[in-house]
Amino acid sequence: MELKLEDFLYDLPEDRIAKHPPKERSGSKLLFYNKGEISHHEFKNIKDLIPDNSLLVFNDTKVIPARIIMYKETGARIEIFLLEPIKPSKVHEEVMNSSGSCAWKCMIGNAKKWKHNSALEIPELSLKATRTGEDIVTFEWLAGTFSDVLTEIGKIPLPPYINREVDEIDQERYQTVYSKMKGAVAAPTAGLHFTKEIIISFSSKQIKTDYLTLHVSAGTFQPIKSENISEHPMHNEQIWITQENIQNILNHDKAIAVGTTSMRTLESLYWYGVKLLNGETDFFIKKNDPYAFGPVDKKEALTAVLERMNHLNTHTLGGHTEIFIYPGYEFQICDGLVTNYHLPGSTLILLVSAFIGSDWRGIYQSALENNYRFLSYGDSSLLLR
Repeated sequence: MELKLEDFLYDLPEDRIAKHPPKERSGSKLLFYNKGEISHHEFKNIKDLIPDNSLLVFNDTKVIPARIIMYKETGARIEIFLLEPIKPSKVHEEVMNSSGSCAWKCMIGNAKKWKHNSALEIPELSLKATRTGEDIVTFEWLAGTFSDVLTEIGKIPLPPYINREVDEIDQERYQTVYSKMKGAVAAPTAGLHFTKEIIISFSSKQIKTDYLTLHVSAGTFQPIKSENISEHPMHNEQIWITQENIQNILNHDKAIAVGTTSMRTLESLYWYGVKLLNGETDFFIKKNDPYAFGPVDKKEALTAVLERMNHLNTHTLGGHTEIFIYPGYEFQICDGLVTNYHLPGSTLILLVSAFIGSDWRGIYQSALENNYRFLSYGDSSLLLR
């Protein structure tokens, strides 16, 4: 069945896009969708809506100040947006902790003014940025780590639809309270509502919390332009999972993903197990892998990943995913999803539609009628199939 983009559009008034975070993290509205029924709550009471013995899975990626503004001697303004690390490693944490030099794939604003192999400098930081390829920038500096350099010169990369300059409050609020692993260029926004107090409160209901990592890329904002949705080129994102993640999934009745990034990671983990059972060891989930392989028993797939990690003598395993979840996808791990409200015609709307079917329209209509705020700084929903 060919999916048409027009079937995943809805009218989003500009004034419903949240341009600033709420006064309190947990002060958001929460729409609860439970097997077809919709009710409205306050986010701070989410604990009361999650089934006992659930596993709640968070993405602990940390947003880096990925926007760098530099100037040529002529005064021309060049904007460098970090996309993914290249050297000395492709592992975000290693590059953030590197000293002396590193290279990144970047989006370059005003690129026509910046010739290849020419350098821009910030003398007071002894920093030099050289355009060493069409979209490659090599940075060189004298003191500290690249993380230190970014702290000095970088800006938090707010989504384009927020359409304002970064405020001081964004440094804190466009970051989850549990963020840890540096590397994202966009926040896993479903997690922005959680406070440390809410997370601690889950233990009173035997709700287990767990953390994995997907470094959110700028591709998450890439609009679908092909009328036939399946032709959309999906972005590639780095993921990290642990043996504990797998054991927790096996030991709990329901797995609820906090955010679409956690959901994509959990489902990618399953399909990696399927690929291992088919003799493929490369931890890279291509966008159509779920539609190319037949499903297997969940426990069998996850056990295959555990055995692979034991063979490699590692507790943590890194890979990449460009998994494309759209209607017709059969979920293998996730029973629930905590998520904000997404752009019309986006890959994230497709994911929500795949998860709960055509009811997504009723949910979005109900959110609009009840004055919910939309997108990254907007209100939340808890969806149970």
